[in-house]
Amino acid sequence: MAEKLTQESIEAKLPEFPEWSISGGALQRTFKFDNFVDAMAFVNKVAEQAEDVQHHPDILVRYSKVTLTLSTHDAGGISQKDFDFAREVDRLLSAAR
Repeated sequence: MAEKLTQESIEAKLPEFPEWSISGGALQRTFKFDNFVDAMAFVNKVAEQAEDVQHHPDILVRYSKVTLTLSTHDAGGISQKDFDFAREVDRLLSAAR
């Protein structure tokens, strides 16, 4: 079971993820795409990764914008799993562009 990170640990890790922010006790980032089809292709890649690691983000799609919200529910907040998943999502985005 993942452990919830302290606020100090979260703040120390956050500079490694400049596009991500903390919102409502979760790690969050909004991605912008050229169109809905590209946004959904990205969502599908995120879904595949989420299934592979059994760590599922909240996903909000607004036409060409995708917002991912990461927290570890069984830990009650942000854990290392969330930062690991954010890193993988950033890698997926780089590979897609």
